Amino acid sequence: MDFQETSNKNGNVIIEFILLGLTDCPVLQPLLFVLFLIVYLVTLIGNLGMIVLIRLDSRPHTPTYFFLTNLAFVGYTSNATPQMLTNFLSEKKSISFAGFFTQCYLFIAVLLTEFYMLAAMAYDHYVAICNPLRYSVKMSWKVCTGLATFLYVCGFSDGLFQATLTFHLIFCKSNVIKEHAMLISAGFNLSNSLTIILVSYVFIIAAIFHIKSAEGRHKAFSTCGSHMMAVILFYGTLFCMYVRPPTDKTAEESKIIAVFYTFVSPVLNPLIYSLWNDDAKQALKNVFR
Repeated sequence: MDFQETSNKNGNVIIEFILLGLTDCPVLQPLLFVLFLIVYLVTLIGNLGMIVLIRLDSRPHTPTYFFLTNLAFVGYTSNATPQMLTNFLSEKKSISFAGFFTQCYLFIAVLLTEFYMLAAMAYDHYVAICNPLRYSVKMSWKVCTGLATFLYVCGFSDGLFQATLTFHLIFCKSNVIKEHAMLISAGFNLSNSLTIILVSYVFIIAAIFHIKSAEGRHKAFSTCGSHMMAVILFYGTLFCMYVRPPTDKTAEESKIIAVFYTFVSPVLNPLIYSLWNDDAKQALKNVFR
């Protein structure tokens, strides 16, 4: 990323950022535009379709699908794609200071919210499998709405803090935005949410092994399987992005990994949940009928 500046009596003022993009090859720009436009449309249709499916069918009105609706909504609100699509067809690939601040804030906020939404879904599965008799009490509608609201408030508050802290840094001639604060925040939130998920699944797996009937074990794995796939996909790309040694990082590799968890993960989540989960497949059949 580069930036342009103007000078006044008080010094240099940043007016816009120049986005370097995925490639400098002009021939690839239209092809990438078509590719990412298709991915973006599929993401919107898939996540919005998941939300509508859950709302239309009478079966999946449970805490599990309440959190799934929120996860689909987070995946639906992709904020980086429109700007990228515009830049593919523009000669001047730039974004204003205010626009970049807004995009940076929304990207961080949505990412952090998705961290903890996946953790909340893991806890929901834990209560459903390990403590089913008290499930209706522990995961009541009041508890679920309060938890989801808390996750949104935490994600968007921390996102605003990180974005504000980033844009208080001095943009010097090296043209590099310092990453230390964001790395600390990402590591803290990633490790916390992943710890909740791992601890929940340790108890879940132990409980599944104690289920005697094959049908019961299949139902438990059906409930957790789609969530486990989404977690592996999401956290796997993030670990590749942030846990690699600094000497192993290259700009091109970072771009590819960032594109994967920014664009590919949201488009695959609806497919994972609709194809893996038995209740989602049944709800889809009911809607088509």
